[in-house]
Amino acid sequence: MDDGVAAMLPVPPRAIARSGVVDLGSNSVRLVIFEGRGRNPAVIFNEKAVLRLGRSLHQTGKLNEEGVEQAVTVLGRYHALARAMGADPFEVLATAAVRDASNGPDFVATLRTNYPDMAIRILPGEDEARYSATGLLLGIPEADGILADIGGGSMEVVRLANGAIGAARTLKLGVLRLADRAQGDPVRARAIAEEALQSVPWIAEGAGRDLYLVGGAWRALARIHMEQTGYPLTIVHHYTLDREEARDLAGVIGNANRRTLERIPGISRRRLDDMPFAAVVLRRLLRASGARRVVFSASGLREGWYAHKVAVAHEGDPLLAEAREMAVTYGRSPALPPALIDWTAPLFADDLQEAQRLREAACWISDIGSRDHPEYRAEQSFLRVLRQPGIALDHHARAFLALTLALRYDAEPDMPFLNLARMLLTISSLRRAEILGTALRLAYTLSGGTAELLGGTALSRDGNRLTLRLSPGTGVFAGEAVTRRLERLAQALGLDARTVN
Repeated sequence: MDDGVAAMLPVPPRAIARSGVVDLGSNSVRLVIFEGRGRNPAVIFNEKAVLRLGRSLHQTGKLNEEGVEQAVTVLGRYHALARAMGADPFEVLATAAVRDASNGPDFVATLRTNYPDMAIRILPGEDEARYSATGLLLGIPEADGILADIGGGSMEVVRLANGAIGAARTLKLGVLRLADRAQGDPVRARAIAEEALQSVPWIAEGAGRDLYLVGGAWRALARIHMEQTGYPLTIVHHYTLDREEARDLAGVIGNANRRTLERIPGISRRRLDDMPFAAVVLRRLLRASGARRVVFSASGLREGWYAHKVAVAHEGDPLLAEAREMAVTYGRSPALPPALIDWTAPLFADDLQEAQRLREAACWISDIGSRDHPEYRAEQSFLRVLRQPGIALDHHARAFLALTLALRYDAEPDMPFLNLARMLLTISSLRRAEILGTALRLAYTLSGGTAELLGGTALSRDGNRLTLRLSPGTGVFAGEAVTRRLERLAQALGLDARTVN
């Protein structure tokens, strides 16, 4: 086809809706474009510029002039990008620096003059806190404890009770503002942070619960710890430290000088000046809250905006919602996963709720490699699940589901790529993944990936025997492959195998 003719062909309309939000913070400005209207926000574009609008705000009461000039240009780009990508709605959320600065209203007026059709909102502190909490709950719906979302100008704290959002406060403990207030001295910063946290007595209700950390400075601390410990999965979301691990990390970073920080593996050079102050606040938070462990979240303000402004529904189990979405995107038959859930149930009669939801999720995603090259289905499916970018899976779920799928696609148990998952799982979880993956492999061998043929079969456990029942005339039979895989499943269960027609 002639290039000129091709260029004139109409572009088909885009079926999937998009939305965009700009987080205009004290330290950086970030554009995120989401695609879809589902339970789990799918990020298709993410760009950040470090402008430090809030630098010296404590001394001057004003936004940093150099940052203001750059922000006008950057927001022009973000506005153009959002329009070009078809993001609707699109909104700019201005947070602590803009709402606290004396020239904040003038800055916003300039933006509105330059970009009259760009929606701009100066977000009150309490709204910022509640957006952050809503974003956290998208990925961790049963969160219970204290949320702390740290930025450049402020830190929002929220009380969470089994997924319910409680009291919220904004504190002037953002890393830039705290450094300014302490005149660059982490020792002074300790007293400032301690006094601020003492003004929020309900933080102590976090005792024995979790401390959820949202914000770039916290994520940088998590990456340092991952690098130091050789953690096998470099995904911050859901990364968890017990109280003493978090306390030790904060102590090391909070007491380090710049030269020492520069030599620490995993530290971002752009965060060098911020890290001691983030560490100081974390250590004081641990003391004030009495939290039993720290859970890092990559889901916060922007995802909370998505939930309030865009999502069709943001209730329910994010893991199962994500599994269903993957099944629709990659699988061949939406009717098969529910049939698999019932078919595998007799093997796991004693499952508790968490184990049951993982089994259901595995059944939903068990066909996502159907369109991959046969030689690489096991590894491709494994990596797709282990490294998928969403917020629905914690690290245990990623590893369990990835290993289960690799075994469903007949990966040899000693394949090196499986070690990534094995390092994250207990012996009991490894065994469950082996049983479930082997069962799913048998199910697909019997059914060819169709619910109709699977319906002609059934598994049952009777004493020390695993029985496969095959209904005559349904297109299923106990060939060599079925017999071999049934015996392998029985061996994994410690049972004897038999087939009944």
